[in-house]
Amino acid sequence: MTTALMIGLLIPLLGTMLGSAFVFLIKDEMSVRLQKSLLGFASGVMVAASVWSLLIPSMEMEVGKGAWSVMPAAIGFLAGMGFLLLIDELTPHLHIGTDKPEGMRSHLSKTAMLALAVTIHNLPEGMAVGVVFAGADSGVTNISLTGAVAVSLGIAIQNIPEGAIISMPMRAAGNSRWRSFTIGSLSGAVEPIGAVAVLLLASLLMPILPYMLAFAAGAMIYVVVEELIPEASNGQHSNLSTVGFAIGFVLMMVLDVVMG
Repeated sequence: MTTALMIGLLIPLLGTMLGSAFVFLIKDEMSVRLQKSLLGFASGVMVAASVWSLLIPSMEMEVGKGAWSVMPAAIGFLAGMGFLLLIDELTPHLHIGTDKPEGMRSHLSKTAMLALAVTIHNLPEGMAVGVVFAGADSGVTNISLTGAVAVSLGIAIQNIPEGAIISMPMRAAGNSRWRSFTIGSLSGAVEPIGAVAVLLLASLLMPILPYMLAFAAGAMIYVVVEELIPEASNGQHSNLSTVGFAIGFVLMMVLDVVMG
């Protein structure tokens, strides 16, 4: 379990680093078409992972408890949405394509606030990885070790466009390629940190594991609805984001079923 766990924790970060490395491969600013496609793809992966890898296992753990068996999933999901809403309101950040910061007022640079925006996205993904590995290790869920690795792999695939979407605009804003790559990569460092934090608390969280699975799902869906989909749908070529969503959703669904 130790080797698989280490691999599972590092794969998403490697995805972010791979995406951030686009600054060495693409000379000009990322095209709007490519950016829309990648945003849609990331959204599809996150929605599918939330449903198949988090919400369904959460409800399956409560089977046999009658009509109230869905309550842990419902409560956990809403709590995850609320948690990310609070983080979004408190953390100063700036989204790509806008000049108006969100969150609390601060004197942070534009580069720092762009990185914080992606870091907010990555927090629930790291939690999701930690929760599914904790569930697989516990033996009390239908989540297999292979299924947990599938979630990690799916998030890593989703992180490739995210890494590119944060590093490329930084390069376009005048930062060096290495600086853009480093900041883009570091934005994904919160994922293994979040996953390790959940795993360290696994023994305490086990009694509320159905809630935690749904909590991670709610946090991820918040990011999709609040940030990714609006950015993907705004302006021209939104149809490309729809195609990207479909491809990402199906890919994650297949990974979860085949590997789970």
